[in-house]
This record gives sequence, structure tokens and C-alpha cells, in this order.
Amino acid sequence: MHEPEAMSGMLEPVALGPGEGTTFQNPVGGPLTIKLHGDQTNGSMTVFESTIASFEGPPLHTHANQDEALYVIKGKFRFRLEEDIMPAPARSIMFIPRGTRHCFQNIGAEPGHLLVTFTPSGMEAFFERFASLPEGADLAAAFKTIGREQGMDVVGPPLAMSHPL
Repeated sequence: MHEPEAMSGMLEPVALGPGEGTTFQNPVGGPLTIKLHGDQTNGSMTVFESTIASFEGPPLHTHANQDEALYVIKGKFRFRLEEDIMPAPARSIMFIPRGTRHCFQNIGAEPGHLLVTFTPSGMEAFFERFASLPEGADLAAAFKTIGREQGMDVVGPPLAMSHPL
């Protein structure tokens, strides 16, 4: 299928099949595939599919500039919104308004799969930059530094540390 880009201010339709899109390594142990880039949506949204390694998840964080939605395609997760922690099996969704403290963790024995949407776009730059880090880089420090540049602030540890199973 074709991945058109916006031309002359008009948006072009986009249709991608399984496995299509731009793929690179994500910060939580698996491939991340950009399905809709902000360049294709005139900045209105970014959508990606992310594979999360078993027992992995990001630190507690906030986004200043985007609302986020996480939909569990496959796997067994738990979501944290502010102080609330809830189970999130397949077909669960979490909507995170900008400024809300949140994180998630794959609590299954197998990799899990999420569909993630950011509105407006912009967070794809975080994942693109993170994927280009040299081997041996301090990943925790990079998560904070690169995140801050994109309006994402780390405000606590991952669920595996704050609320061990």
C-alpha cells in the first residue's frame, strides 16, 4: 500500500496493512511501528502500534502538549492513571488527558501489543530520537532528557518499581 504525505495543504488519505509503516525499537523492549505520522495528518494526530516486552513499561510521566489513548490489542497489562491502578486485558482502553500522571505495565509472560494515539501529533519525535541512541547509552537518563524536549516529564518510577506484583 501507499503512504502518501500531505500535499499543498490538502490531506491525503492513508491506508496501511499489517506490518506496514516505519518501524524501530521502542524504549520498553519491542518494535514500534508508526502507522500515522504527524506529517500525514497535518499535525492532528500520531498513531502507532507498540510491542511491550513482558513485565516492561515506562516510568510514571505526563504530557504537556498531547492527549493520549492506549488500546490493548493483545496481552495482559495494568494501567495507572494518577493514583488509580487497574487491570487492562486485551480490548481495554485508557484515555489520558494532557497533564495526567500515567504509566502502564505488561504483566503477561508474552510480549503485549498496544495501539497508541497522540493528539495533536509530536510525540513521534521522542520515539524516533530514542531509537537512534548509540548502544550503551543511559536509557533512563535519555528517556527523561528526550522526553522533556517533547513536553513529557518523568514524575515517578515504572509500575514494576512503585507497585511490584
